[in-house]
Amino acid sequence: MNRRTSPLSRRTAPPPRRTAPPPRRTAPPSRRTSPPSRRTAPLTALVTVAAVSALGMAATLVAVPWFVLHATGSGTWTGLVAAAETAGLLCSAVLAGPVADRLPARAVSAGADLLTASALALIPLLHSLDVLALPVLAVLAFAVGAARGPAETARQLLLPDALERASVTVEAGTGAIEAARRTGLMAGAPLAGLLISAVGPVRTLCTDVCAALLCCALVVTLVPSRPRPAAGRTAPGGAAASYLADLRAGWAYLGVDRPVRAVAAVLLVTNALDGALNGVLYPAYGSRVLHSSALFGAMVTAIGAGALLGAALYGRIGRRLPRRSLFVGAFLLVGAVRCGTLAVGPPAWALLSLLALTGLGSGVLGPLMMSVAYERVPEQVRGRVFGMLTACALAATPLGMLGAGPVLDAWGVTAALVAAGVVYLGVTVTPLVFPVWRELDTVSSPAAPSDDRNARKKGVCRPSL
Repeated sequence: MNRRTSPLSRRTAPPPRRTAPPPRRTAPPSRRTSPPSRRTAPLTALVTVAAVSALGMAATLVAVPWFVLHATGSGTWTGLVAAAETAGLLCSAVLAGPVADRLPARAVSAGADLLTASALALIPLLHSLDVLALPVLAVLAFAVGAARGPAETARQLLLPDALERASVTVEAGTGAIEAARRTGLMAGAPLAGLLISAVGPVRTLCTDVCAALLCCALVVTLVPSRPRPAAGRTAPGGAAASYLADLRAGWAYLGVDRPVRAVAAVLLVTNALDGALNGVLYPAYGSRVLHSSALFGAMVTAIGAGALLGAALYGRIGRRLPRRSLFVGAFLLVGAVRCGTLAVGPPAWALLSLLALTGLGSGVLGPLMMSVAYERVPEQVRGRVFGMLTACALAATPLGMLGAGPVLDAWGVTAALVAAGVVYLGVTVTPLVFPVWRELDTVSSPAAPSDDRNARKKGVCRPSL
């Protein structure tokens, strides 16, 4: 016999429970409600700062040697003053990394720009008082270089947060920064030439003073402050890590991450070659082969224009290309193809066209290496690692210049260019020979340094050729 429930029992039965739908995942209110112009303002500011800083630096690189050479007529003093700024930049690249990792990056960038502007402003001030001795100028040049290093490193640390706010890929962001830097360099040198002829080399330095102050203002007003991560700041016993311990941690990371170490080694070799080419062999080619300063200037402009286009193209399509193959192609254009073109000596129109083509590789290499560094290096050691990568590049450049002189005197321009192209070709094939370069096509998390190969294999593979 079936049991039936009474109407009363049916009326008093509790209604079925209704479970609330799971909460929807939404973006933080500050990111979701802010207008697009506010989200992109930090990235726009950093791109503008890259262009303005490069323009001012290019003006100084022309004005200071011009002033020293015309004031003294001494090539030795000209070289010493130029080397003093490079030495300051090298020292700060190595030693200022722990400071950049400990302090807020915006404060480091703004403070370094103020120091740069102050050191530069002292040069025309002391010159107007007729107390600017050459040793004092060398000291001020060292101070300018020492201040530029932390400013550049701090802006590199600010870039990832700006990219995240603007929803822009690392490839697009680094490509935009490189394109802006190339634009500033290309505009700075001609501007310096015009200003030197109009107001003299010392007053031309005011361009760099204004550029540094403008960079400081843009970073302070448009780039938000972000606290540095606390990881890596304490010793095992809980006490604050010392400066030397922080410095050693940066070197230790280079010993752990094999692809970043490989990039550093390539930077050493290629920047030595670039120092030889840019500082010695290219000017000698313009003087002994082209016999025309105007054509030599057009040659440099063609390479710069190609580099600007290469940086812009990498920003647009770099994320879809395999990195290892891109490394090989870019180094092939910059090294063997460019040196071979100069050694053959084609007609002027063909020379400029081919040099513009090789400039594409120059524009790709900088943002490509920075993309790898941003992806692999943990945030808490980026200041130290980025500084050491810069130091590798800076340390090798004067060595290449010193070595190129005797080779040029002994072999001549054409043979020296062929030798440089052969060495560049050897560097070009290293990503195809050594398996460590295959890890560039694997997206790995930079959460912490690790040398565990099994952990590396868990990454997402990028397209490969």
